[in-house]
Amino acid sequence: MLVETLGSAVLGLVLAWAAAGRLPHRLPARAMVLSTGAAGALFGALVTRSALGSTGHLVALVGALAVCAASLSLLLRPAERLRRRSATA
Repeated sequence: MLVETLGSAVLGLVLAWAAAGRLPHRLPARAMVLSTGAAGALFGALVTRSALGSTGHLVALVGALAVCAASLSLLLRPAERLRRRSATA
């Protein structure tokens, strides 16, 4: 269980680091991205483990990856070129 927890946290940090490196202009501060990635992965592993029981470590890591990616996607801001001024501005 400890290895699964550490593996989920590392997986979340790696995914967050990759996202922060690839999309720095669309994400907030790197510290927030990294902490969101780790927390999302830990929460995803917990939810997967609670829902499916002890089916295996790989299943929990897949759940951690899915929730981590979903939580990181919530941090994305629109690209600058897509922003338009409203008619009233």
